[in-house]
Amino acid sequence: MKTLVWLREDLRIEDNAALHFAAANGSLQAVYVLPEGLGEASRWWLHHSLSSLAQSLESDGVDLILKTGRVSHVIPKLARKLDVDQVVWNRVYSPSGMEIGRELKEQLNNDEMPNRSFNAQLLIEPGKVFNKQGGPFKVFTPFWRHCVQTMRIDECLQTPELEGFSHSVRGDELDDWGLLPTKPNWANHFPDHWSPGEEGAHKGLRSFLAAKVNAYNGGRDFPAQDNTSKLSPHLAFGEIGPRQIWHATQEGINGGWVDAEHGRKFLSEIGWREFARYLLVHFPHLVRDPFNARFSEFPWQDQPKLVSAWQRGQTGYPIVDAGMRELWQTGYMHNRVRMIVASFLTKHCLTHWQVGMDWFWDTLLDADIGNNTASWQWAAGCGADAAPYFRIFNPILQGEKFDKQGEYIKRWVPELGKLSAKYINKPWEAGANELDQAQIKLGSTYPYPIVDHKQGREGALAAYQQIKK
Repeated sequence: MKTLVWLREDLRIEDNAALHFAAANGSLQAVYVLPEGLGEASRWWLHHSLSSLAQSLESDGVDLILKTGRVSHVIPKLARKLDVDQVVWNRVYSPSGMEIGRELKEQLNNDEMPNRSFNAQLLIEPGKVFNKQGGPFKVFTPFWRHCVQTMRIDECLQTPELEGFSHSVRGDELDDWGLLPTKPNWANHFPDHWSPGEEGAHKGLRSFLAAKVNAYNGGRDFPAQDNTSKLSPHLAFGEIGPRQIWHATQEGINGGWVDAEHGRKFLSEIGWREFARYLLVHFPHLVRDPFNARFSEFPWQDQPKLVSAWQRGQTGYPIVDAGMRELWQTGYMHNRVRMIVASFLTKHCLTHWQVGMDWFWDTLLDADIGNNTASWQWAAGCGADAAPYFRIFNPILQGEKFDKQGEYIKRWVPELGKLSAKYINKPWEAGANELDQAQIKLGSTYPYPIVDHKQGREGALAAYQQIKK
């Protein structure tokens, strides 16, 4: 039997349900159709991920055929050209991902082409988990508690023995897609921090479980410390699956080399990813509309100068600027700092959460429609299980709590590199002598705060009162 495997957010060979099914039933070829709307940073990662996967498949005589166009047109046409017996794929749990899958299935059924889809993206099927009232969960903690108590995670699938079949179909050349930036090449430092591909994903997981996980529960909040897994881009592209992470971590816990408290906390972050996708399945409008409908009337303000300063890491709040510059230079931002910068934009600057969400979508290597949507709505106070709107992060106190000595700040905001720890999170309070010695000229080498914290907080609370009524 000949099978066409449509790859999506599952760019791996191991524990890939669709690929495994195809391999068990004969020979196969694989196809990847370029999605619409990818962010620029994601395009960089995708280029290298596809290149890596194509090499791995080629070693077994399987071609990765690249195509552009509407999936419901491209895949059936390719299936006919290849004269395959069936088409298989793994489901993508997002509103657009599910719609694309439905359209393809309908067209293949009309063509009388056998087809089948699988779950390789999540630990749990979102349509199978409900609360005691029979409805979807809306708060993370009871959702995850229920999942941990009831779900049974199947063992990972063994690496399949792949066999390709001969054909004369030509796909696109990867370089012709133009996924890599050129003039300027703003991603030139990305390879210093990342190794896209399935091999890089597994190396990252092994390194994390061997050396970092046992400091995770407390250390994950401190951006200067390297205590996080940094697996999120690999998960976003499916170079590693959540089931693989789950079993590897549980094996460590059972074997005693992973502390149970730290290991379970790490797995709960995988749970947040599950919850974010779960929300999109049950509440697809969340991609663009607030979960809390009252926020549809929130008096967001259009302040392009503030947004530009935030994007460039020139807000005058060092912890915010460090995060935004880390994002631009590496395609990544520490999770604690993501919450700080998101709170600052939505509350101090009264800027719509969609503005921040769209910027993250374009600049994050781990841009994930579920995480990006749920996390920005959480920070803005309008999402499911959201932080209350009146809980406004103080960027000074957040910096003093999680980067007291300024190690993280000085790494990404080098113009503050000579400033003492006493003033590193509030340089405007330093005296003239201190600033001179640190070679800082406020308003010139480093900006004054673009929004006064007290005024920003009061403005956010006043805006909230308008919809609270």
